[in-house]
Amino acid sequence: MYRSPQEPARGRRVSVVRMCRSIKTLRRPDQSATEQEITEAALQYVRKLSGYRAPAKRNAEAFDSAVREVAEATQRLLDSLVAH
Repeated sequence: MYRSPQEPARGRRVSVVRMCRSIKTLRRPDQSATEQEITEAALQYVRKLSGYRAPAKRNAEAFDSAVREVAEATQRLLDSLVAH
């Protein structure tokens, strides 16, 4: 669970983790995100988490699978959000 620096958990030191700047907000009021935008965001997210820009051959299948799964989860999230 994320806590802001103003709300430390019982005296523990809290650090703030910032999202990679190249991942942009995909929920926009004027237009839906494209499949390409969702895939690019998923790729950036998996790169950030894994620490790989391009994985070794032995990790390529796991990396590509993660990108697909993150993109699918992102699409489901965007589809399920309700606008005011």
